[in-house]
Amino acid sequence: MATETKPAPPTAAPAEESERRTSSEIPVRRFYTPRDVAGLPYEETLGDPGQYPYTRGLYPDMYRKRPWTMRQYAGYSSAAESNRRYRYLLSQGTTGLSVAFDLPTQIGYDSDSPVARGEVGRVGVAIDSIEDMRRLFDGIPLDRVTTSMTINATAAILLALYLAVAEEQGAAWERLGGTVQNDILKEYAARGTYIYPPKPSLKLVTDIIAFCADRVPKWNTISISGYHMREAGSTAVQEVAFTLANGLAYVRAALDRGLDIDEFAPRLSFFFNAHNNFLEEVAKYRAARRLWAELVRERFAPKDPRSLWLRFHTQTAGSTLTAQQPQNNVVRVAIQALAAVCGGTQSLHTNSLDEALGLPTEEAARLALRTQQVIAHESGVADVADPLGGSYVIEAWTEEIVQRARDYIRRIDEMGGALAGLERGFQQREIADAAYRYQMAVEEKREIVVGVNAFAADEELPTEILRIDPAAEREQVERVRALRERRDPQRAATAIQTLTTAAQEDRNLMPAILDCVRAEVTLGEIADALRGVYGEYTEAGLE
Repeated sequence: MATETKPAPPTAAPAEESERRTSSEIPVRRFYTPRDVAGLPYEETLGDPGQYPYTRGLYPDMYRKRPWTMRQYAGYSSAAESNRRYRYLLSQGTTGLSVAFDLPTQIGYDSDSPVARGEVGRVGVAIDSIEDMRRLFDGIPLDRVTTSMTINATAAILLALYLAVAEEQGAAWERLGGTVQNDILKEYAARGTYIYPPKPSLKLVTDIIAFCADRVPKWNTISISGYHMREAGSTAVQEVAFTLANGLAYVRAALDRGLDIDEFAPRLSFFFNAHNNFLEEVAKYRAARRLWAELVRERFAPKDPRSLWLRFHTQTAGSTLTAQQPQNNVVRVAIQALAAVCGGTQSLHTNSLDEALGLPTEEAARLALRTQQVIAHESGVADVADPLGGSYVIEAWTEEIVQRARDYIRRIDEMGGALAGLERGFQQREIADAAYRYQMAVEEKREIVVGVNAFAADEELPTEILRIDPAAEREQVERVRALRERRDPQRAATAIQTLTTAAQEDRNLMPAILDCVRAEVTLGEIADALRGVYGEYTEAGLE
């Protein structure tokens, strides 16, 4: 009987396989085998959880001892109204606060500024002064919760307000835990809430890093953010590459200020998006963690292994939420949150189903939180560190993302680093091109968005929307004007002049900003003093 000859294993994917690709143009095979990960040395590219290069997670047990921090990004209308939402979320099991600020607060204007009209309290809480910050955290002991503040251009002011209120509560700064986003470079690439030109803005970032390294040692001084670049349309690879390139720029700026790498690197943190492609997202987080550890060790040779850690917060993708059939967003968010957990996030925010329509209602925010709690306590994935480790597709894509992101970083290095790349518009163009390609794919139905370009419903049930009372803006304007009337004018004027001098002399501004907020100087007045020294950035070109 003749012996049957078995066909040789394929050496390349059949032509039809190349038709499917991830957002980062990674070809998607029909299936994956050991051949797809052959030659990857375990210790060098993976390692056990808790071991360099930390691909499989920062800690040996990951969530077995304690789940990730469950945050719900919240803040709207007034400080008092936001305080009520924080207390509600804490009562429902949130383990960390995450503050959303309104647009005037983000770009350094008080609520009574003509520029702020119509925007006060709309996309976050309005914070004009220490009075507002006291009200925001009334009854919440700041040494017993961790607080994340999504703020960039005015990060130094908001951090100073937070520290001053903690001081009034009797909470030692050494015990405070939390994060201030403080990532200004991505604002020029993708988001736009900048005030000053890049160089003085970068100086303010390092002021916070240096100050907290000395005075607030448990505080995460920066959250280097890929989230907003992904929301602007970047691919997963671009999100990793541009975020880590910015991280390298911040490390270099801190070193140039005279700090030692091990003084500040352990408190750096990152912020990533959780998008829809479950497998690509899990691989993305693992790749980012590994690549950061490799880059920091190669370039800066720290002695403390924690300086190699990429600790990150994740938020599910707001850009994937749809106003059509908003109940579908519950499913999207659950898949995205599961990807973040399987990828080893340290904290997580889950978007509410109604956020494509407006600010989340209390019921929608509770359901978003419950999504995390079900994953943590019912899914079983929290019982195993790196539960998808060893999957042929996950390991193949992790390696692919590492190599593609490394190539982007090499190109940015050749331009002179992240800031030089931004000055040339490189990152902005790459993100815009990726966003265009995706939009065309949706319009041509090569990408299906359920309920939008396929499976649409003739009639949809109405969704309750949270509406902001217009009276809230008038009341906030009255409060800030009343504060200016009753404060000590000489003390406020002296504090502003001291800040101006410190900026002109290129000193660390955190002590002077703290003196300002204690003297009831408003956020807008502090930002204006710095505008007078640094000027303002315009889109006409980086200065």
